[in-house]
Amino acid sequence: MSRYAAFVLFLALGIEIHLSCGTEVSVKDNDKLCLYANLMVNFSVSYEVTGDKIETVEINLPENVTTDGSKCDATSSVLKLNFGEGHSWSVNFTANGNMYEADSITFSYNLRDSTYFPKSVSNETASVTVKPHIKDVGLDTCYSCRSNEMIQTDSVNQTLWNVLIQAFVINGSKSENLTSCAADVPTTPVAPTTVTTTTTGNTTATTPPTTTSPTTTPSPTLPPPTTGNYSIKSDVNSTACLLANFGLRIGFKQGDKYEEMNLDPNGTVYSGSCGNKSSELMLVSNTMTVMLTFANDTKKFRLHALNITAKTSSGAVFSEVNSNLSLWEAAVGSSYMCNKEQNYTITSLLTIYTFDLHVQPFGVKKGVFSTGMLLLYVSLLLKNLFIFRVWTMC
Repeated sequence: MSRYAAFVLFLALGIEIHLSCGTEVSVKDNDKLCLYANLMVNFSVSYEVTGDKIETVEINLPENVTTDGSKCDATSSVLKLNFGEGHSWSVNFTANGNMYEADSITFSYNLRDSTYFPKSVSNETASVTVKPHIKDVGLDTCYSCRSNEMIQTDSVNQTLWNVLIQAFVINGSKSENLTSCAADVPTTPVAPTTVTTTTTGNTTATTPPTTTSPTTTPSPTLPPPTTGNYSIKSDVNSTACLLANFGLRIGFKQGDKYEEMNLDPNGTVYSGSCGNKSSELMLVSNTMTVMLTFANDTKKFRLHALNITAKTSSGAVFSEVNSNLSLWEAAVGSSYMCNKEQNYTITSLLTIYTFDLHVQPFGVKKGVFSTGMLLLYVSLLLKNLFIFRVWTMC
């Protein structure tokens, strides 16, 4: 079905599509502009409702927000947008020399707010923190990205588009210079080669060919990691009790240096254990050791802890652990599956990226995956005006 036919179908079904004009804010320090933002953000939030069911709601960042909690410093700044009854979206920026980047995005949402979360069984304020792809921005420039950037976590998916941000405004005036995101940078074809020949008398002179170097979209530092297939058995004569398929990349900071590396499953030795309440998977390669611990509360399972030790390109050892995670959650007896690339901020220094993820640490029968809790994302985008999403669990 073409996207135009789909759009007509949505209208025929009476599906409501909302337009948004974006959110524009100016943060000042001593009456001088120090941080500027004009952007559009959509949140898709899954939460538990009465009857032990999961509902998913769509929330657009409203035009009317407050900036309480925002701040500007010479090397760090915070953009915090508050809206509704206790909801906020904030971005932390750091500057290093002539460049700056966004370190993290945190979305906090109040499940007591029945306007956004009707029939919620929780009264807490939940939050998710992710690392966006906003980096290498010139200090005296605005970061610009008209393209969609979708950042996924288990319970919240965020989509950013039409983004214009200057996190460090110099002398109180917003810059007219832009640093565009990779998705917005067009590819320019190579200009044709031209050879000019001039003949004077018996002498022939040939001007060397001139070419114009192409401008291309920057390619990722690393290729997508290879998907590894891991299965754990309680003994040599039994079938698998833990199954995990995924490609893994880690990104980490040591001092001012940021480095990424892929886990190569071809050179990885794996082991693990299966229990009623806890299961573990350990992956050991030449460059890193990864320990995943899954927890089971009888109804749902989740990735509860992650411990990663890696050898950096300089030979130093990097190690980070988080034992309070709630990732990859699914019902016991089913599996968690997501084919899209996902990124998770594990600690302030460690981010992981997963590809073609499929895990089942409990309730494996006959050595094969059970039905996956698969989130299908379908978006319709017409000239940056319409966005529609269909969420399906299978």
